[in-house]
Amino acid sequence: MTELRELYPDIDPYAHGWLDVGDGQEIYWETSGNPDGKPALFVHGGPGGGTTGDQRRFFDPAAYRIVLFDQRGCGQSRPHVADGASLDTNTTDHLIADIEALRTHLDIERWLVFGGSWGSTLALAYAQRHPERVTELVLRGIFLLRRSEIDWYYNGAAGNIFPENWQRFLAPVPESERDGDLVAAYHRLLFSSDEEAATRAAIAWSTWEGATSTLLPQPDRVAESAEPRFARAFARIENHYFTHGGFLDEGQLLTNIGAMQDIPGVIVQGRYDIVCPATSAWELHQAWPASTLVIVDNAGHAAAEPGTTHALIEATDRFRS
Repeated sequence: MTELRELYPDIDPYAHGWLDVGDGQEIYWETSGNPDGKPALFVHGGPGGGTTGDQRRFFDPAAYRIVLFDQRGCGQSRPHVADGASLDTNTTDHLIADIEALRTHLDIERWLVFGGSWGSTLALAYAQRHPERVTELVLRGIFLLRRSEIDWYYNGAAGNIFPENWQRFLAPVPESERDGDLVAAYHRLLFSSDEEAATRAAIAWSTWEGATSTLLPQPDRVAESAEPRFARAFARIENHYFTHGGFLDEGQLLTNIGAMQDIPGVIVQGRYDIVCPATSAWELHQAWPASTLVIVDNAGHAAAEPGTTHALIEATDRFRS
């Protein structure tokens, strides 16, 4: 059997800062690895998830100039949604423009773009808007942000696999609203003037994802997703995007795939991904001949699962030269 690859050793950034992108927004960015290496951008999930140090470790630090950034309203970007930042100027188009502003700020001509879950959504949208700026794509846990995908995860179907967690997700929602659109019901709760009720709803929303993202239970992951400040930003930003269909036309990322047909890429997908089922990865691969699809048979949604980590590192190593 092939020995599974593990993350590269932990490293610290050699530069970081905040970039003013307009609308009163400053996005946090950092660079690590080799300053003269091949540029690679890590696009975090959520939306609203933020960056972590382990995300640097999917790349060979001797080969890559690794760029991480926090999307608007979350992580170390300013202002923070948990502190009351408005979401009026937080859309997919704004995030694509922020990525371009960061690329220009760092004087990068082209870069590899790596993204999982919502990060795969934003990476695809960016690559289709700016294909000349993308050398390769490494994508994981594909989310095409179609209504069917949102309904699968937030309107009951996935609850058949995790019934005990689904009951906790339903708990903040009035019984009279549980048979309707739960994304809409949560929107009212998360943006309520009752901050205590909004925080309870945010924790329920965030821990639903934390509890269902791995093949086997990981209580520490659930506990992290329940931290109130993180949950308030994560749940509000996610719900804002899903309420508006990701600010994308239905099926747009497949319809526009021709714009990035010549960009090579690797798609890594957990077979038992409940958050973003494998059918989306399969459809993307079928529409994008330049892609390689790797199905990890013993994994769910999370990048940290051993087989998924192995496949992602194999992909970045493949493209490092």
